[in-house]
Amino acid sequence: MPTSATSPLGSADAGTRRPPGRLGDVVFRGLSTGAGITILVILALVSLFLIAQAVPALVATPADLQARGYGELWSWVLPFAFGTVWASVWALLLAVPTSIGIALFISHYAPRRIARTLAYIVDLLAAVPSVVFGLWGSMTLAPAMLPTYLWLNQYLGFLPIFGGRASGTGRTLLTAAIVLAVMILPIITALCREVFLQTPKLNEEAALALGATRWEMIKMTVLPYGRSGIISAVMLGLGRALGETMAVAMVLSGAQVINLQVLTSTNSNTMAAVIAQNFPEASGLRINQLIAGGLALFVITLAVNSVARWIIARRKDFNGAAA
Repeated sequence: MPTSATSPLGSADAGTRRPPGRLGDVVFRGLSTGAGITILVILALVSLFLIAQAVPALVATPADLQARGYGELWSWVLPFAFGTVWASVWALLLAVPTSIGIALFISHYAPRRIARTLAYIVDLLAAVPSVVFGLWGSMTLAPAMLPTYLWLNQYLGFLPIFGGRASGTGRTLLTAAIVLAVMILPIITALCREVFLQTPKLNEEAALALGATRWEMIKMTVLPYGRSGIISAVMLGLGRALGETMAVAMVLSGAQVINLQVLTSTNSNTMAAVIAQNFPEASGLRINQLIAGGLALFVITLAVNSVARWIIARRKDFNGAAA
């Protein structure tokens, strides 16, 4: 009987042929792909909504904005955009060193029981509502910081940021920055802690075996290995600071000004706080102008995150195990 010819590569082809995917893998792949696409669709819809609602304010004449809005668009947006960035920068200056220090203490210095308890407390701090931080900042922190502000103004007033006449209530941009720093501290700390714990033990033990102290080991292995993770954590914290609303609105008595001084009673307000304070009573072109401010805040946040991704991409080839 004639037999069918068998390819000499038949067995090899059969061995390398991919088996059909299991049902669980197919479902999980579909759910993951759908989730990713959903995020992109939501982001696109939010962008289209902001642009469509902001167009009337963007194309309106200065006379219309003066009569039915909050004044000329860019002279209204720029002070609040500046206040948003300025308060967030101060929050990062206060929160980032503290967060990295806490993360290093939890991951490399504290005994296991203390580290577990401290990590739990830090994680709980992220669950506190922003309105609670606002009440604490306006009723407790501001009066408590007043002597410090007067001292800074008296002895460091020659610096532009500490100049001017210090506020008598303590409700200044620096107070709002401290509140923001406390709010973003658990986010940055938790992410940095997890990144530091991922440092290869081989690298740490090799540094210690060569005679490095614990700090020298951290400086040579842990921090370089986690640099990209630290940048990602800082950017997530910055995103929270840029968009925070209620805490800033309750602490800061802001105005439509561009002011570098952080101890005076004349403070640059943030865009999110302005939108929250004015939106319930706005109508007509004022609503479009507030949404245009939200669009500016959206662009600022997108630009910050794009810069962060660019920085991380430049270091993507870094391999801690090969350092």
